[in-house]
Amino acid sequence: MEKMMMIEEEVVIVGGGIAGLATALALKKVGVRSLVLERASELRLSGAALVLSSNAWTALEALGIAHKLAAGYLPYKKTYLINVATGVERTGFLVGTQGGSAWLSDGPRSVHRKALLEALAEELPADTIRFSSKLISIETKHDCTIIVLIGCDGVHSIVAKWFGLKDGVCSGRASVYGIAAYSEGHGLEHVPLQFIHTGKRFGVFPITETDIYWFIDGDFSNADPRVIQENVLERVANFPKIVHDVLQHADMTTLIRSPLKFRYPWDVVFGCVSKGTITVAGDALHPMTPDLGQGGCAALEDAVVLGRHIGNSYIRHGGKLCDRDLETELKMYVKERRWRSASLISASYFAGWVQQGGSGGAGWLVNFFRDKIYYKFLHRRIGSFISYDWKVAYCIRIFWL
Repeated sequence: MEKMMMIEEEVVIVGGGIAGLATALALKKVGVRSLVLERASELRLSGAALVLSSNAWTALEALGIAHKLAAGYLPYKKTYLINVATGVERTGFLVGTQGGSAWLSDGPRSVHRKALLEALAEELPADTIRFSSKLISIETKHDCTIIVLIGCDGVHSIVAKWFGLKDGVCSGRASVYGIAAYSEGHGLEHVPLQFIHTGKRFGVFPITETDIYWFIDGDFSNADPRVIQENVLERVANFPKIVHDVLQHADMTTLIRSPLKFRYPWDVVFGCVSKGTITVAGDALHPMTPDLGQGGCAALEDAVVLGRHIGNSYIRHGGKLCDRDLETELKMYVKERRWRSASLISASYFAGWVQQGGSGGAGWLVNFFRDKIYYKFLHRRIGSFISYDWKVAYCIRIFWL
């Protein structure tokens, strides 16, 4: 029998991942106390890394922790793209480079997921996160303490299901990613490398002098790290030596296989994502494929925008939460995030479909489109599209009043 506990906080956040912790910190910045319910027994620090673009760094500035992370991670100035089949090498830029503050707009950075979560958690009061707490169901009552409920509980969000949102659908691909650890240094230039082949894409992203974040897209069914490593090595048999070296140095504790799921953009645009003072953020709102590296970035955006709207109501009512006014503010949050989320979902899926390359009879056509049109014309446009500074910069001014 599960132990039931009463909650006396007015704002409850379900999920202690990036979206949940960032939202709690955003609320703290405007003076609103919240409680984070995390089903794990401790902070989930396992995992690899993520690439944070300028929109994420601007959000982290608003949250007051950008300086803590940026100091330990160098920005990327360029990227190399190598076509394994033809040997053609391209030098380009990474999407998400434009915009941001003067000291953060010089390129994306790869950051350990653990470092990001710890940086967020360190800024929260010790009793903000309640571990081993699992949401079972949602019931609305007039005599309860909770005024705002925010679902940051991931792709399989219970809060999203309560709204009636459809589950994320499988893209038909899976991704394997992890960290390669070199105790004496890897010796690579601090430049991301992406190797493409028909139906395959392998990324090598140096994080620090000793750690490399790597990923490969494909169809991997086995979940055992050792078996996955062997399967990946077989699939990249004709890839350059550096790919094999990275895989040989893979830290098995960070290796993860993840089916790539996304929510249909029209479900986000037309579906119910807010009811009364209950809403969702992060992957609970916009699960997307990782092809633009925007899952975590968009979650940070959500957090800052939520903080702004809830903070507006809190300040307007003299430091109190008013459910009717909050309902209006959350509707404004949803209005602001719907199209943004749907656009990122669509752009990420499109980028992955093109860069992965086609297969069968139509493969040559997809590859032609990728090499002659996407990389030459569309890739840069998607990069400028990712920028969200004109929205997030406003939140910084709110927080620093």
